[in-house]
Amino acid sequence: MSTKKTADGASAAEPLTTDPATERMTPQAKSAAKGAWFGLFVDYFDIYLPIVALAPALGYFMAADLSATEATTFGFALFAAAFLGRPIGTFVFGHLGDKIGRKRTTLIAAGGVTVTTFLVGALPGYAVAGVWALILLPLLRLVGGVFMGGQYTSANPLAIEGAPRRLRGQVGGIIAGAYPLAYVAISLVTFALMRMLNGSNATGPYQQWGWRIPFVIGGVLSLCFFFYYRKEVQESAVWEEARKSGQKSTGSPLKTLFSGENRKALIQVFVLMTGLWFGIQILTSATPTLLISYFKLPGQSVTWGLLIANVVLAVAYPLCGLLGQRFGRRRMLSIAGVGTVTLSAGLYWLMISVVSGGGSLPLTILLVGLCLVITVAPNAMIVAYLCERFPTNVRSSGYGIGYTVAVVIPSFYSAIMLQLGEVMSYRHVPVLLLVVAGVLTFVGARMGPETNKVSMDD
Repeated sequence: MSTKKTADGASAAEPLTTDPATERMTPQAKSAAKGAWFGLFVDYFDIYLPIVALAPALGYFMAADLSATEATTFGFALFAAAFLGRPIGTFVFGHLGDKIGRKRTTLIAAGGVTVTTFLVGALPGYAVAGVWALILLPLLRLVGGVFMGGQYTSANPLAIEGAPRRLRGQVGGIIAGAYPLAYVAISLVTFALMRMLNGSNATGPYQQWGWRIPFVIGGVLSLCFFFYYRKEVQESAVWEEARKSGQKSTGSPLKTLFSGENRKALIQVFVLMTGLWFGIQILTSATPTLLISYFKLPGQSVTWGLLIANVVLAVAYPLCGLLGQRFGRRRMLSIAGVGTVTLSAGLYWLMISVVSGGGSLPLTILLVGLCLVITVAPNAMIVAYLCERFPTNVRSSGYGIGYTVAVVIPSFYSAIMLQLGEVMSYRHVPVLLLVVAGVLTFVGARMGPETNKVSMDD
């Protein structure tokens, strides 16, 4: 693969013309894949900042007389703000990615993430800013979420468009593996800081200023990503060729996406991703709370156990990407849905029985880890699959919207669990939701075609 000059003078990679069976990753394709991995790592590092790093210091932003219910509500609102911003970002930046190019759009989004992360790290607390501290923090997280939604919306399609057909699954799996590693990284940083800065003390150094350090680290990571992407990553040759040949829509990519065959593909992707997101939310968000708050297991032991499980998950991601490439992504996602309904739900039920009967903590964590791998690891196939489901002129829009908007309903898992807990045992509600997750994953996969051999240039 050689390089050429685009219409605006930037460099872009020439499309591959060799036999797909002998295609190899070029330096340009490797740089794009590394950039997409780095961007997703930064995205999830930033997403977990308020959940992991800021949670112990939320009192810094709240009045001392705030009730426990109001404090908890503020914590939920803070977490939800970034997730609400991400779908908005996918509409905005998906449109831009299809209109002005993947690279340029990624750089705009990365710049926004960098600025908002640094700003959160510099915010004054309630003692200085009063009620404005309660307003500015979620507002900045909302705006940051918009930019986060734009970062992977263009970077991931650019990477997959440049990858050889026979390696798209592996490339997508490696990119997706940034998610569990980011969770491990932010957790380790927070643990170390809380240990050094007396994090157990409500008025200690960590609560007063130490919580800012993870945000500074997140901002620096985002800034490094910006400069790496600007220097090392070239614009997608597939997107450039589509623009030159007239394939790229001259109208609104969003209008094109929500019509005809693209709309059918978007509906199918929405069903599939809703199932996958339900599984992810139950196992990564609901389960730690259930074990620590409901069953009163040692919080530190549970957290360390889940850290180890996420390291295993990071290894499983590339393997799942490889399986999807070898046997077909539609087939493997269908199998993943069946596995969630049977194996994952069954193991989760067993885990509930073990912990309810006072069984061993290591066995409990092992069972959760197995559920995590069975249900969450198949998400590794999604980076490649979603890019393959949409043509070039709406690929960024389709990828971003299909991936992100589907998380909205599963994000209300806590409210759903409370409602279902009125008619069944609350502790067993996650088992039912895992069954729902598996069914939606299976149905969503069967609704769509096989994609692992499609051409990215339409």
